[in-house]
Amino acid sequence: MAKENETGWSLGLMSGTSLDGIDAALIKTDGEHVLEFGPSLTLPFDDVYRATLRDVVHGRGDMLIAEQDITLKHAEAVKALLAKADITRKEVHIIGFHGQTVSHRPQEHLTWQIGNGALLAEKTGIGVVCDFRRRDVAAGGEGAPLVPLYHAALARQMELPVAVLNIGGIANVTWVGRSENLSRDLLDLDIMAFDTGPGNVMLNEWVFKKTGQDCDRDGRLASAGKPDQAAVDTLLKDAFFVKTPPKSLDRNHFSFDAVQHLSSEDGAATLTEFAAAAVERAAAYFPRPARQWFVSGGGRHNLALMQALRQRFLQVYPVESLGWTGDALEAQAFAFLAVRSLKGMALSLPTTTGAIRAVTGGAYYRA
Repeated sequence: MAKENETGWSLGLMSGTSLDGIDAALIKTDGEHVLEFGPSLTLPFDDVYRATLRDVVHGRGDMLIAEQDITLKHAEAVKALLAKADITRKEVHIIGFHGQTVSHRPQEHLTWQIGNGALLAEKTGIGVVCDFRRRDVAAGGEGAPLVPLYHAALARQMELPVAVLNIGGIANVTWVGRSENLSRDLLDLDIMAFDTGPGNVMLNEWVFKKTGQDCDRDGRLASAGKPDQAAVDTLLKDAFFVKTPPKSLDRNHFSFDAVQHLSSEDGAATLTEFAAAAVERAAAYFPRPARQWFVSGGGRHNLALMQALRQRFLQVYPVESLGWTGDALEAQAFAFLAVRSLKGMALSLPTTTGAIRAVTGGAYYRA
């Protein structure tokens, strides 16, 4: 793979299953360590575009047009971040471009993210690494989650084991422990990761259907309701929860049948309780209990969800308590993974995706 100017910034882009917008972040990294954090921003989707994107992920609309549109919006995010950071494109040596997931069917080893890396490279004048997941799938993995190595790079100096919980549309957890040889090399750490269940996706869809709002802001709707434990128990009977990790989920995996009879408030409370209960189920798979839990992603802003987690795990904190930026963490991860891809380093492990070996990946488009 091409050699890049490794003294510059790496720029990561993430548009998640919550459909709330594009996160963009700058870091300096050698692919093993995070050397410096730069600025970050979120380019929110307006209601009209969010509705269009919602149609796309539900299989409606022109996928080619959708891919072009989402790529151009990512180019806008790059331009905005460079302006915020007051740097030129020449100071950024690579972009990590995740794209927008429109289908993820891990049971069939299929995953699809739309996003035109060639177009993004042309529009920004910066080299782009994209298509991060398909090489892992080709090697027998689930293609997700891909953020664990970045979590481990940040957590390696902490008192382990810890859990880093990312609550996006789908929630995923990374458990990081110390191996017996006490090495602090990234791949010598004990790393386990997998999707826990729905994060914000079901709650967001419920709130949108019932109120027209894009999310349960601060958990206010859920706080006004009462969870239906029978409905939670029904949702937890899904076969996903008895499947041994590594495992991952599509955003459309779960049905709303169990909550259809509930009021707006009780439905929100039930889906919030379900998301937290799913995390509790996930923790049972850890080799050892995590000393502390650190939460990133949009879900950490949901006070009702954070309270539900604290009822299960006393030591639960937003990642800002560590000096990290929770809204930027996934974007930073793809900046980190882009550098690893350029160097032919592993992006995923058998213990994070179920691939048959440590797997590199990504497609590179030179500027």
